[in-house]
Amino acid sequence: MGMFCNQCQETARNTGCTVRGVCGKTEPTANIQDLLIYTLKGIADRVVKYSVDARAIPEVNRALLNSLFMTITNANFDDDALAAQIRRMLALRDGITGAGGKLHDAAVFRADTPGEMLEKAETCGVLATADEDVRSLRQMVTLGLKGIAAYAEHALNLGKENPDIYAFMYEALAQTLDDNLGAGDLVALTLKTGEYGVKAMALLDEANTSRYGNPEITRVDLGVRGNPGILISGHDLRDLEQLLEQTGGSGVDVYTHSEMLPGHYYPFFKKYPHFAGNYGNAWWKQLDEFVTFRGPILFTSNCIVPPRSDEVGGRIFTTNAAGYPGCMHIEADAQGKKDFSPVIALAKTLPPPEAIESGALTGGFAHAQVFALADKIVDAVKSGAIRKFLVMAGCDGRMKSREYYTEFAAKLPPDTVILTAGCAKYRYNKLALGDIGGIPRVLDAGQCNDSYSLAVIALKLKEIFGAASVNDLPIAFNIAWYEQKAVIVLLALLSLGFKNIHLGPTLPGFLSPAVAKALVEQFGIAGIGGVDDDIALLLS
Repeated sequence: MGMFCNQCQETARNTGCTVRGVCGKTEPTANIQDLLIYTLKGIADRVVKYSVDARAIPEVNRALLNSLFMTITNANFDDDALAAQIRRMLALRDGITGAGGKLHDAAVFRADTPGEMLEKAETCGVLATADEDVRSLRQMVTLGLKGIAAYAEHALNLGKENPDIYAFMYEALAQTLDDNLGAGDLVALTLKTGEYGVKAMALLDEANTSRYGNPEITRVDLGVRGNPGILISGHDLRDLEQLLEQTGGSGVDVYTHSEMLPGHYYPFFKKYPHFAGNYGNAWWKQLDEFVTFRGPILFTSNCIVPPRSDEVGGRIFTTNAAGYPGCMHIEADAQGKKDFSPVIALAKTLPPPEAIESGALTGGFAHAQVFALADKIVDAVKSGAIRKFLVMAGCDGRMKSREYYTEFAAKLPPDTVILTAGCAKYRYNKLALGDIGGIPRVLDAGQCNDSYSLAVIALKLKEIFGAASVNDLPIAFNIAWYEQKAVIVLLALLSLGFKNIHLGPTLPGFLSPAVAKALVEQFGIAGIGGVDDDIALLLS
């Protein structure tokens, strides 16, 4: 079949990348990722048909999360690492035995050499499902599972896991192989995927806050210091903790980048004097910002953009599911500890970062902090000082069409408040939007997974105001999406009963016309239009 990938918002022509991914992924990389997903479906088929209790296969569970995470957009471009993961998963698959029904082909195939892998991969990609509606729904489930895996792996790295989540993931993956399931069955499975997305985000929220405390209102410096620096990107707070611990007293400062910005909001990390601030903006600007940073960059998860030069590539390190050819990958030992000494040693040989901006950002408005302000917020709503909350969570991206979100935020009337999480905030978090009675007009809850906080806040407001439904609250949704973690956030919101969500800058390319129509009719999903018209609509 060749390459076909349409899992992200920037997919070519909003249909599919067929020669090279807009993300930089090559055809062999795309195909081998398809084969890894197919391998996971075969493992799930065995687990389900052999009635294996997920609690009895912890190594498989953890490898499942890591494998799914490796296939998320911009996470892993290393074909050798992906091939090694397939071989690992095949070995784990063969260790799952029992008495059950007839196994699917995905549970029995062999692909031991690179040639065999690529040959097999050509038969099991997205387009192997002929019916476009079934294909669309299977994709939505699979992409949602990738998002669940990302959040569950971050929680696992902090010692938190939920066997029920693993059990569902096996069930759902196996059902994407079942040709007896029609569109109705798969719609139900999609909503169930959203339910488990809520569980995964709640698990990660518990993992983060139980170890690092509840995020609190924090001003984060955007300038630079005079020491050499390390830039940490991605989402994994356990990696941030270990890096800060190992750089203590070294003369090397640590800066956050993109989705790691919210690390500054947690009380735990404020004890490190060399935790310098945030450098740069959303992930896609790294091509320029990594040049001026000058020091090493540590990717703890996805959002890698293939570097333009060997000089920058030589300063990139990866860990967890992230990977890029030629970059040093740092593995954890059996106790989950990582040795970042190569990163630190390189930093000491390089100049300090070059300043690209100054000032500060304020964030830390996760659910516990907002609950502490609840009386003030409720009074502002009742008095009319706050007319409406606009949830503008999600992802940023390179397309010029995303300037819509900057214009939208700038044009919102002064009696509105933006609730945000994820890197979409970089489109407007540096605008001078002011406050309402001391309440900032941009309330940043944190990373994309912290969209969970926004849902919890909405449910709390429903309780406070005695509303019959969350959809009766003065809250509207105008969400930007890019990759698979945004997909699971959307499915999670739908499973919680939220409707009339606007999604942009385009609706997902993996939605067939019939599935898109069903989402519009059942949940009120809509795209974006002109800024002025959308503001009028969402404030009505």
